[in-house]
Amino acid sequence: MSRAAKGAGRRTPPVVIAAFVLPAFALFAVVLLYPMLSALAYSLFEWGGGTKLVGFNWFDNFVVLFTERPFTTQLPNALFNNLVVFVGTLLLQNTIGLFLAVQLNRFERARRLFQVLYTTPYLVSPLVVGYLWTLLLAPSFGPVNAVLRAVGLDALALPWLGDPALALPTLVLVSVWQWIGFPVLLYGAGLAGISPELHEAAKIDGATGLRQFWHITLPLLVPVIGTVSILTYIGSMESFALPYALGGVSGSPAGATDMLSLLFFRTSFQSGAPNALGVSSALATVMFVLVLAGALLGRRLFARQEAKIS
Repeated sequence: MSRAAKGAGRRTPPVVIAAFVLPAFALFAVVLLYPMLSALAYSLFEWGGGTKLVGFNWFDNFVVLFTERPFTTQLPNALFNNLVVFVGTLLLQNTIGLFLAVQLNRFERARRLFQVLYTTPYLVSPLVVGYLWTLLLAPSFGPVNAVLRAVGLDALALPWLGDPALALPTLVLVSVWQWIGFPVLLYGAGLAGISPELHEAAKIDGATGLRQFWHITLPLLVPVIGTVSILTYIGSMESFALPYALGGVSGSPAGATDMLSLLFFRTSFQSGAPNALGVSSALATVMFVLVLAGALLGRRLFARQEAKIS
């Protein structure tokens, strides 16, 4: 019997398993689990300014969140903006990212160069990216409007971040610009895993390039599409740095770029309310439930599509 065969029959001692698992679990507990449980606990108490605990109030903080001003107007607006950012980013990232990945998959020599170029923006802090685009889109001295005026497109030289109708779409475009490299990499890896024999067989049967993409490439990329979609949802619902840099903590102009994370920040640190800690913790709990429910729902939907393929 070979040494590999002997090793295959041995069971790893529980002490060894624990030695590898416990450090990761401890890091998870300290960085993620403890803050989440703390926020849930804080949301069930009334706080009398700062960290002074008054008493247990059950779900009164959630009642305040959904029935009292300014939350009755700001919370739906912020949630709507988060969902718009998710849908807009998802549509653009999936379509543009997949298109770029398909094109790069055909040109092996230039693939690495363009992958680096596309992925460089998301290596930069979203706060830096936001402030950079604030300067680029400045209506008076920004180079974007200056170029538009120079080529005779004065009508398109708009206050991109000053108009409530344009601010949110601009935020979506900047977000896509920064994160487009991520789906390009994932789709590139997915395309590399598809056997060329499938396309060759389809080509022999007379299938055009579009039919090959629609019936072979796209179905086999469903797991990657699911991963990109779920991560885009999580990132959109938790987005803070980029909206903060583009629209400030109030979500300017007129709340057009307001997000749940910005509302949480204002409630926690700027409201000055005696029970700000309790209400903001309730909002954090609501955000966690939304992210978890959306991620689980998306995973279930894409798991069904994967099951149909297999």
